Amino acid sequence: MRICLVATEYRGIGPYGGFGVLTHDLAAGLVARGHEVYVAMPRKDGQKPIEHLGGVTVVSYPSPLYVGINGVLSYTGLYKTIDADVYHSQEPSTGTRLAQIAEPRKKHIVTFQDPRDLADWRLEWAPRKLSRAYMWKFYLKYQHTSGRAARRAHARYCQAKYITEKVVRLYRLSERPGFLPNPVVVPNESLPKDPRPTVCYLGRWDPRKRPELFVALAERFPDVHFILAGACLNDAARDAQIRERCHQAENVEMPGWLDAAARARILGRSWILINTSTRECLPVSYLEAASHHCAILSHGNADEFASTFGYHARAGDLEDYVSGLTYLLQEGRWRALGAKGYGYVLNTHEFENVISQHIAAYERALGTRHG
Repeated sequence: MRICLVATEYRGIGPYGGFGVLTHDLAAGLVARGHEVYVAMPRKDGQKPIEHLGGVTVVSYPSPLYVGINGVLSYTGLYKTIDADVYHSQEPSTGTRLAQIAEPRKKHIVTFQDPRDLADWRLEWAPRKLSRAYMWKFYLKYQHTSGRAARRAHARYCQAKYITEKVVRLYRLSERPGFLPNPVVVPNESLPKDPRPTVCYLGRWDPRKRPELFVALAERFPDVHFILAGACLNDAARDAQIRERCHQAENVEMPGWLDAAARARILGRSWILINTSTRECLPVSYLEAASHHCAILSHGNADEFASTFGYHARAGDLEDYVSGLTYLLQEGRWRALGAKGYGYVLNTHEFENVISQHIAAYERALGTRHG
């Protein structure tokens, strides 16, 4: 099959988060099975129009991430040139609708990764202090394009079960989407955990992610080693401010932005993954952490992941995180919870099994069976 992953970001190209990681990993898994894979996305700063990365052809077009469909109609030729059998969107977007317009006779699949209603967008962009009128205008335009794209898809899936009803309501769907999990590589052998209590944070340092809360937590636990991985790639002043505060804490390590191998080494050492974001769906980092026997401490509780495999910080403030970290460290509770999370990820998100599920979804859409 020739598959086009319609994406908004891709690991290794500009700033990226979980969407970029999962798109990269899915593409790599499909290529390893002998499929021809393209990724189509809005162009990042410094990105070339066409790049060949690890057997995947990444094509981009010059467009903002959030733009109305009329602003990108001139790029339909890109999707026609790709001429894929299946166009699979990692979250419905303007790109999804563009692909449908370009190739109406081809099969289009959507996976809902992080559906956002107006309240979610307000929380997402709270630091920007946008006017109510601007937010409404953006939301209506975004929902018109992405909602239409979602409804016109031939198949729809959710990467987390708890968002199913939200997706049906948000996009006015006539049927409930299926469940199609995100893949994660589960190590064959576990790395030895650090003898000293060690916790980590992985990802961007955007205001919504609240890395400052992670640093404040480190100041309350001087005997625990804190690893603050990542960076604030879009705001040099904010990045420098956070780093300066970390330098004042002797128990905080800042390894920078990590590749996949380095992330695995950090998670292998760590006892607990701490996520301080104000809102998340089911982050790829949870799955990666659980695959390395890490417990989860988080304000978000997608699919009850934190409450089942760690501690759910419901209030989400510093004192709540202090209570959560204390709980997980006492009597070594993190170890049993991390092992429990490992078992779940192995059964539900194991890489090769999930790649097979994706291929089966494509074959169902096409009505064929490929060898």
